Amino acid sequence: MTRPVTLPEIGALRDLLPDGRLLFLTRAVRMFAYGFLSITLALYLAQLGLSDEQIGLLLTLSLVGDALLALAITMVADRVGRRRMLLLGAGMMVLGGAVFALTSNVVLLMVGAFVGTISPSGKEVGPFLSIEQAMLAQTAPGTARTPVLAWYNLVGSLATACGALGGGWLAQALQSGGNSAEVSYRAVVITYAALSVVLALLFSRLSPAVEPVSAASTVPTRLGLHRSQKVVFRLSALFMLDSFAGGLIIQSLIAYWFFVRFGVPEGTLGSIFFGANLLAAFSALAAVRIAARIGLVNTMVFTHLPSNVLLILVPFMPNLPLAIALLLVRFSISQMDVPTRQSYIMAVVDADERSAAAGVTTIARTVGSAVSPLLTGVLLS
Repeated sequence: MTRPVTLPEIGALRDLLPDGRLLFLTRAVRMFAYGFLSITLALYLAQLGLSDEQIGLLLTLSLVGDALLALAITMVADRVGRRRMLLLGAGMMVLGGAVFALTSNVVLLMVGAFVGTISPSGKEVGPFLSIEQAMLAQTAPGTARTPVLAWYNLVGSLATACGALGGGWLAQALQSGGNSAEVSYRAVVITYAALSVVLALLFSRLSPAVEPVSAASTVPTRLGLHRSQKVVFRLSALFMLDSFAGGLIIQSLIAYWFFVRFGVPEGTLGSIFFGANLLAAFSALAAVRIAARIGLVNTMVFTHLPSNVLLILVPFMPNLPLAIALLLVRFSISQMDVPTRQSYIMAVVDADERSAAAGVTTIARTVGSAVSPLLTGVLLS
């Protein structure tokens, strides 16, 4: 009998240990929460009376705080315990959601944005991605690393898409039922905090197998790195520059721009970004085939450039349908560099540096994007 042909991308999932499958679930819950909040976050802050400049400043503080939190956690995660650090990160996520839900005081909101974990972009913030990448790298064979990370990113993008859809339509449905815009947006924030609690419960179920295989290194380290310091720092510099540009147009502000420019209602915004993130999800999986042919680095470069060109063209579109169409085309190739970048980093560092390496590069991206919303707020105003 002829054995059924299994696509290598699907076959890679079969080799995952139970902890690896649980990490896919934590990724889905977290990214759903991020997408759920991102569509209405800037609108919520505007309803609370913040100016465009204050919104930009608050989003910048959020990203800076997330970067510092991630740096503090990921540089010690391989020594102190990856599971403990994930639980701490989930606790900060609960804190951020609670502060935003309970107060309209600008100063308290800024403090909450800085010390809590809030995702204004709908993308990963905090220490989660870095530590989970390190865990995934040892729950599947090295040959399966790129396809596993591609599926991991696909799950995240699908969850973000569903979250954006749910958050936008929940706000619109509540307003249609007679609630004020502020009340409807606050309901979205409360749901975000509740999902953070669910995330913490899931992290508590991870086994000791996700901790570093070898004992902590006695080699002197800088930010948790030893042998791979130079290559990680060079990569971080490149990622920081790229992320600064990307931070100018985070998802919350793109949604806000569509609302201001074309008057798009919240439910429709959710639908737009549902489709956009859906396309982004499958672009990550397509990257596996491309990387197999041209290599990880070439895939990062030659898919990222046209993606950014397409995004540049969006604000020049004369009407809403064309702007949406170009945005969707852009998202269809926007995530091809993500699993290849993650796989490359995991491949070039030692096992006991993986959390720290992923953390440093992720933090560099966060810092690069942190200043950008402040500049965007000024430009929008």
